[in-house]
Amino acid sequence: MEGVVVMKYHNQKTTIDNIKFDSNAEAKMYLILKSLERANHISDLKLQVPFVLIEGYKDLKGKKVRDIVYVADFTFYDEEKKSFRVLDCKGMKTQVFLIKEKIFNKIMKDQGVYLEYNI
Repeated sequence: MEGVVVMKYHNQKTTIDNIKFDSNAEAKMYLILKSLERANHISDLKLQVPFVLIEGYKDLKGKKVRDIVYVADFTFYDEEKKSFRVLDCKGMKTQVFLIKEKIFNKIMKDQGVYLEYNI
């Protein structure tokens, strides 16, 4: 590990492999997932993957309203379960996150994908 700095919600920013993580929990999950990838249990590991939950639009006055986006901490393909997985490391689920989680799970359920918190 290279550096640690205190941040909101009492998380500690942590840097591993020149990647800055928002918390120690997220950094530890990264190390676990990298180990699973090296052992060929998972593949196509990606970090900070954006999912557009609701596309932006122009309101009645013509003002542009931005997309509502959820950014997943990790996505990967589980070779054993033969499925695409989305993993989030949350210590504290804010009200905004809870709403995004519901929308994500609704729009992704037909693809058999939902937010997970453990591997």
